[in-house]
Amino acid sequence: MILMSSVLIRCFLIFACLAYSGLRAEAIRIVIDPQAAPRVEYGATRLAEALKTARGEAAIERTSLAPNAAGARLIVVGNQHEEGVRRLIDTGQVKLKGDGLRAEGFQLDTCPDGTIAVTGGDNSGALYGCLELTRRFDETGKLPANLHFADAPVFKLRGPCIGMQKTYILPGRHVYEYPYTLELFPFFYDKAFWREYLDFLADHRMNTLYLWNGHPFASLVKLPDYPYALEVSEAIYEKNVEMMRFITREADRRGIWLVQMFYNIILSKPFAEHNGLPTQLQAPNPIAADYTRKSITAFVEQYPHVGLMVCLGEALQGIDNQVQWCTQVILPGVKDGMKAAGLTEEPPVIIRTHATDATVVMPTALKIYHNLYTETKFNGEALTTWQVRGAWQQLHLAMSRLGGIHLINVHILANLEPFRYGAQRFIQQCMQAARDRLGALGLHLYPLSYWNWPDAPDKTNMPLLQYRRDWIWYEAWARYAWNPDIDPATDRAYWIGRLAAVYGTPAAAAQILDAYNDSGECAPRILRRFGITDGNRQTMSLGMTLDELVTPEKYRPFPTLWESESPPGERLPEYADREWNHQPHAGETPPQVIREILDYSQKAVAEIDAAGPEVTKNRAEYERLRNDVYCIRAMSQNYAAKANAALCVLRYQHGHDIADMERAGRYLAESLDHYRTLMRLTRGTYLYANSMQTSQRRIPVCGGDLGQPANYHWTQLLPLYEKELTDFQHNVALLKAGQGCR
Repeated sequence: MILMSSVLIRCFLIFACLAYSGLRAEAIRIVIDPQAAPRVEYGATRLAEALKTARGEAAIERTSLAPNAAGARLIVVGNQHEEGVRRLIDTGQVKLKGDGLRAEGFQLDTCPDGTIAVTGGDNSGALYGCLELTRRFDETGKLPANLHFADAPVFKLRGPCIGMQKTYILPGRHVYEYPYTLELFPFFYDKAFWREYLDFLADHRMNTLYLWNGHPFASLVKLPDYPYALEVSEAIYEKNVEMMRFITREADRRGIWLVQMFYNIILSKPFAEHNGLPTQLQAPNPIAADYTRKSITAFVEQYPHVGLMVCLGEALQGIDNQVQWCTQVILPGVKDGMKAAGLTEEPPVIIRTHATDATVVMPTALKIYHNLYTETKFNGEALTTWQVRGAWQQLHLAMSRLGGIHLINVHILANLEPFRYGAQRFIQQCMQAARDRLGALGLHLYPLSYWNWPDAPDKTNMPLLQYRRDWIWYEAWARYAWNPDIDPATDRAYWIGRLAAVYGTPAAAAQILDAYNDSGECAPRILRRFGITDGNRQTMSLGMTLDELVTPEKYRPFPTLWESESPPGERLPEYADREWNHQPHAGETPPQVIREILDYSQKAVAEIDAAGPEVTKNRAEYERLRNDVYCIRAMSQNYAAKANAALCVLRYQHGHDIADMERAGRYLAESLDHYRTLMRLTRGTYLYANSMQTSQRRIPVCGGDLGQPANYHWTQLLPLYEKELTDFQHNVALLKAGQGCR
């Protein structure tokens, strides 16, 4: 037995040595230009790291000479104009189609001598080519033997935002006013966090990242004329400058353009107090204009590679004021900054169309500044439909025809939070519509829980990071921003593969994918047929009162365009009127939506349950996802029952048949049962239903006051709905007794 064991050991060692020598025999040299851009270097480094992990040796060599391939497999990386790649093109070993590769496009080729060429249309294209080759190597464990593949993005700008904002309003301040400090935003100062997150974005070929804040300038620049305007300590200011430059540099290495967003007119708090002004102005004044212009100038000079996104409204009122502020303050400030920084080309400036009439602002602005992009909300502050139409569609189209890049903004997601959302089928339809119906060339994506970045709302021992929890949300939008037209069979196989890597088996993955897609159909339908507003004033997962469903017009704070953007159809009062008057119905109706959300949510529950026995990895996350699917089912049942109750009440208002009120009472009791189920499912699993917990939340009830958030959890609203049922039953009893309601 001992002799046999020693023989086996010797055989194993001989085999291991042969195997190791075989790996070493094909050492890999990755060749880049001596002056290669940081993006090319980053892509080559990521590729080398993957190859080193698996094969033991992969070296990056900077040379413009013809590389010596003796004893090594060559990978030549560069943009289509660099010498190393150009030599392969000129000798016919690499053939480019047409006039060459587009911006951010890339081509992978195996040359006749075995060299692999990674050719980029530009430096970003070379980066993405390296990441694609890395992905293929990771999947198979070897470099492709015969590779000829080209790809390029459809959408020119693709990226998410981070809210430099909190779930609450700071004492003595107003909404959006949050200085950049370690206490408020500890993640901002964590370099390891930024490297991981930016790698995540690069892996999904996202090329923009937006930081949202009301007035960031007083945290990031100092003004000689207004030294008292600085909102942070000198030490924090120096740290902010360091971090802003670090993030910009690291983002650029990964092909990502950092953009700082700000609102108008919002002023530094110490500046406002020093000059006897409020921090948020509805109209311009000379000192605010001078301060804002100089702030923008200093920002452009200090951070010349950081973009700016401007929200003209939401404090500043009146189109004349907004045009004046844009053309006499903001854009001249950018030009002053260009001059100070020695820039010869206009950096892009993105104009939000929110809270302003961009059809008036943009033509005037373009007369003095040419490199303007535009951005418009896709579905308001929710995700309700891909069939954007009406006035919103016309606004998108008007902006897309101006000549610059127009972006859709998938904003806030008030009807999806706090649950996981991975309905890639719905997301693909949205991106196809963004291109085909709206003329958009860019995607600006919100996280699912915007106001509490980077933590997810799950109640766990250690906070879950949103971009890890919601990886499929980011990946799906990024995938279809790159290419909205992926073949369905190919696409399904891709997602099953991705989910199998997370949960262990293709069998589990297929069921989980179906559960994501089916559960993801519910929230958009609920809000577009039953909701009060598509804004973040409504927390949809907390339900609605019966009166809000019966008389929604009482609860709308201002006219909105959102109903015109949804598929044609009827809301509850309109449907009840037509039904009573025997008029034909048109489009999507409440009973149809009730049937659909019950059907979709029931299928999703069956699918997520079927996946359970096949899950072999990440069991805890599977259970959280499963709970979310059950939550969406209970929410759908709650809305379905309460909508039926509303239809009965509306019918009673026409015919005064007490039987309709009795039926309404039974539906209302059923809806309360489903709400109790939802409450039980969320009581131990979620910290809150909505990430903005201020008085701006109005539906179903007020979200609290300054520093005192309220009504943000399902448990807090149970007494409201219990009282609603008790009061309704009491009033029905009075009606039956002939005493009327009170």
